Amino acid sequence: MYKKFYGFSCKPFSIVPNPDCLYMTSKHQLALTYLQYGIAENLGFILLTGDIGTGKTTLIRHILRQIDQDMEVAVIFNTQISGDQLIEMILSEYELTPERNNKSKNLDLLNAFLIAQYARQRKVLIIIDEAQNLSTEVLEEVRMLSNLQSESQMLLQIMLVGQPELKIKIKSPEMAQLTQRIAVNYHLGPLSKEEVSHYIAYRIEQAGGNAGLFTPESIEKIYTFSGGVPRSINLLCDAALVYGFADELQNISTEIIDQVVADKGGIGLQMQEQKFSEPEDHIHPPDEYPDQSLFSRIRNLEKQVEKLTLQVQWQIEENEHRATSFKDDIIRTLKELINQERMTANATLVQYARMKEHYLRLKQKMNKLQKDHTIEEIQDNRQHLPEDKNPTSSSLEPTLAPPKWPWAMSFACMFVIAMAGIIFYRMY
Repeated sequence: MYKKFYGFSCKPFSIVPNPDCLYMTSKHQLALTYLQYGIAENLGFILLTGDIGTGKTTLIRHILRQIDQDMEVAVIFNTQISGDQLIEMILSEYELTPERNNKSKNLDLLNAFLIAQYARQRKVLIIIDEAQNLSTEVLEEVRMLSNLQSESQMLLQIMLVGQPELKIKIKSPEMAQLTQRIAVNYHLGPLSKEEVSHYIAYRIEQAGGNAGLFTPESIEKIYTFSGGVPRSINLLCDAALVYGFADELQNISTEIIDQVVADKGGIGLQMQEQKFSEPEDHIHPPDEYPDQSLFSRIRNLEKQVEKLTLQVQWQIEENEHRATSFKDDIIRTLKELINQERMTANATLVQYARMKEHYLRLKQKMNKLQKDHTIEEIQDNRQHLPEDKNPTSSSLEPTLAPPKWPWAMSFACMFVIAMAGIIFYRMY
């Protein structure tokens, strides 16, 4: 209706999750980084929570566009189901034919599928949106799916996406085993006042319009009534553009926003009055409290401190996990180096044994040659001496000429000693 009047190529504030219009605030960028890390590192469970309309589904669709071709992905949106129905839906998402009311057969089919994908070096991911609607029994069924793994690697990754109530369910004592398996956890909060201004300008520019269409005062009103929730911002801005088109206004002022809010009667904005950001104790200020705004500010500070505490705790756990991984990598590398050194030492010992054997053979041969040469010299001496001066063999023995091979023996011994020194130096 108003696209041509304001020069839009498309509706800038559609409430349908559209990854093309995803505005990356610092919160969304951090959430995206955590999710990408969890997928890339093949971590078991990934948890993403956020208030209604904060952009969780849009962020998931953005991630689905970036997933590599070597990954099989199943996305479950309908979560008002039983455990058996969940397994059947997962099989259907992977284009497998489940058997009705045959849980064991379906689990065997899923396990065979995971093993086949692992053999092909392909990852398998399940994304369950609106997971806060899953019952405790179904969540336990989801946890049991993570037991389908090899000795050294996860065969299946599971991403749970839902409202803050999901975090409350997971933190319950009966869900302790599931909580311990969550490797990545992020809570997506509403936009700040400055982010709301940038968000509105970004959406308008994406549609080809004028980024200054909404006045700063009207943007502040939008932030107040929407609470920074993108879906509520879209509802207010879309209705305001309809009103502005009807009155042929070139800019959207605060009067238009007030009129939209009054006509809506709180529909679509009630969530901001009961916004449920993080699990907390509901504290109501006493009626006699002198400054209600101060009490509200204190509550907001408490929320921020709680969020920071959760982030710090998660970061500590993440650092501990990384340190453990690094330690395992170092140990694995050292073991490989030790094995290589052992193989080198064994090869060196074999070479040394061969050289020693060769040396002994050479020594025996040299001794034999020396002995034969000595006998020949004695015989030659006897032949050249006159008969009357020819001494007896007993008198010749002490005057035998010195052997001519000592230098060769010395050289061979020095060579063997030098080689043995080099070998033992490399070994130790």
